[in-house]
Amino acid sequence: MSIPAERRAALIKDYAVKPGDTGSPEVQVALLSERIASLTEHLKAHNKDFHSRRGLLVLVGQRRGLLDYVKRKDRARYESLIGRLGLRR
Repeated sequence: MSIPAERRAALIKDYAVKPGDTGSPEVQVALLSERIASLTEHLKAHNKDFHSRRGLLVLVGQRRGLLDYVKRKDRARYESLIGRLGLRR
């Protein structure tokens, strides 16, 4: 349920704010979204895996916190990010 290295590098490249950027909220949210999607697929096949379900909820909470931070700092940046990621909010 981890992200393959080449997919991770592609996400970092796509969402980086500046060259060499790996820690901006946009990159962090994109990586969390990828892990959330992976865990969601896993839980569709293994619906009684409650340990992974708890991990999924932790990741969703982390992503929500980062999105709230971006929303608080720059509303346009937030709207752009959720649009690019296809999140419903």
